[in-house]
Order: sequence, then C-alpha cells, then structure tokens
Amino acid sequence: MWGVLYLVRQPNLLAHPNDRSSHSEPTPTMGGVVIVVLVLAYLAWVAGSQPQLGWSLFGALAVLALVGLWDDLAGLSAQLRLLVHAGAAALALWGLQLDISGLWLACIWIGLMWLINLYNFMDGIDGLAASQTLVFCLGVHWLVVGVPGWSGDLLWLLGGVTLAFCGFNWPPAKIFMGDVGSGFLGLLLGVVCLYVWQSFALPLVASLILLAVFWFDATYTLCVRIATQQKFTQAHRSHMYQQLAQRRGHLWTTNAFLIFSLCWLLPMAWLTVEFAHTTPAQIGILVLAVLPLAILCWRLGAGLPPNSPSTASDG
Repeated sequence: MWGVLYLVRQPNLLAHPNDRSSHSEPTPTMGGVVIVVLVLAYLAWVAGSQPQLGWSLFGALAVLALVGLWDDLAGLSAQLRLLVHAGAAALALWGLQLDISGLWLACIWIGLMWLINLYNFMDGIDGLAASQTLVFCLGVHWLVVGVPGWSGDLLWLLGGVTLAFCGFNWPPAKIFMGDVGSGFLGLLLGVVCLYVWQSFALPLVASLILLAVFWFDATYTLCVRIATQQKFTQAHRSHMYQQLAQRRGHLWTTNAFLIFSLCWLLPMAWLTVEFAHTTPAQIGILVLAVLPLAILCWRLGAGLPPNSPSTASDG
C-alpha cells in the first residue's frame, strides 16, 4: 500500500474536489488497485480446480477494474461504463451457474449492475466503503459459523486487505479507493451473496441486510431524484450519508454507520438466519432492518435539491 501511495501522488493522479465529492483537498486515488491484484490472484488459483467459475469471475472483475482504472485516469462516458457493467455482470452469472428461472436471472443481472454502480456512488467519504466491506466479510463468516470452500477463503482475504486499507483510508484519508476498487467490490460482494445463497449457506435476505447501508441510501436517493424530475445522471451530493458527513464530518459518519451495522443490521441478519424460515418473515425483518435508514433519509431530505424546504429546514 505504501508503494501505491507513493506512485499515485503525481498531480495528474490526484482526485480533485467536484460536484459529487465530499473532500476539499486533492487526494491520491486508485488505492483499490491493491485489493484488485490480491483478489484476482486468488481467483486465478481457484480457476485451477474450478475453471469455469474461477476464470469467469476473474475475467468479469478484471475488465471491471480496468475500466474503473481508465475512468480514474481519464474519465469515460456513462454509456460505455454501463455496457461494460452489463457484460461483467453477465459473465459473472455465467460462471456462477445459478439454478433459477430466466426471469429471476434477469432481475439478478440488473441487481448486480446496480450494485456495481451504487458502490461507486457510496464510496464518497473516508473509510465508508472499506469499513462496510469489512463488516460484510466478517458478518457472513459469523452468521454461517465459518464459510467453507473458496468463498470462505475469499471473504477472509477480502476482510484482511480491506482492514489494511482502512489504515490508509480512515478519516482523514491518505488515499482513496477510486473507481478501480469501488465497482470491483460491488460486483465481488454481489457474487458472494449469490454464491452463499445458492449453496444454502446464507439466505439472500441476510446478505441484503448486511449491505443495507449502501443499497438503501443509493436506491432511495435515486428514486427521489427521479420522482422530483432532477437530472439524476448528473453528479450530486444529496445522498443521506453525504448529508450526514456535511453536518457531522467524515469520522463521525463512518463510525456511526459502522456501529449501526454491527449493533443493528448484524443482529437483524442473525434473526433472519435463526427464525425467519419463510419468505414473508424474511421480508418483514428486512423492512424492520432498513426502517432507521428510511427515517434518516426522509429527515435529511436525501435526493432532494439543496434549496428545497425539507433540506433547508433541517440543520
């Protein structure tokens, strides 16, 4: 990580503040390269015993990382990014060989593309993406009492490297993850969710609860921006976590979400595993789990224009 930090200190490799960012000073980016290299090396090893699974995931994630790196360095059109995201998600699903109907497969494909994008949207303040990834990795191991096989080893590897990355990305961050890391993590976590669900190790709803901070904030904000007829594809800083960071700072916000994930979302996921054996029961716990996030999004006016009454009156 020290080597990456040294290399990306060049002026043309710094992340400069813009309409979407929450930092005020140019900061080295592309720290996610370390995560990408280690995970891809592990998947290449997995491919030795499971060629279709290992190489399809390797290819999907490698292409995604390369496009993210390109976007970090020079910027890419939204259309090209979406095309790559669609292809990467499709290749990953081919490798997983899920035993589900075509309609559900299409829904999951769209969900994977959304997870890639929302991880990029939510990687906007110091330490948030890395700490949420760490919670997911450790949370899945705790809920399953140790995930067996390649996915369990991958979670340990990912948890370890994100813990190390937190040392450099914790507020105030010395380096950012960059698009090369954020989109990569979005697809990778989605793949793990699907694999442990398909192998009957962990219900899909439990994984969704562990990832709720990210997908709920991003989805709520997008829906509000669409409903209020804003140009929702433009850069903005109206996510709930961004509103909190503006009021409380990066360190307070990241710590608050870390505590919330450990003390609320993780127990809710445990309830799903231990007691919710029907779909309605699982959905009920999911709704209860995201209820505090929904209230906070509403109170802070997530997705609303900055000059709207709902956001201006809350301070």
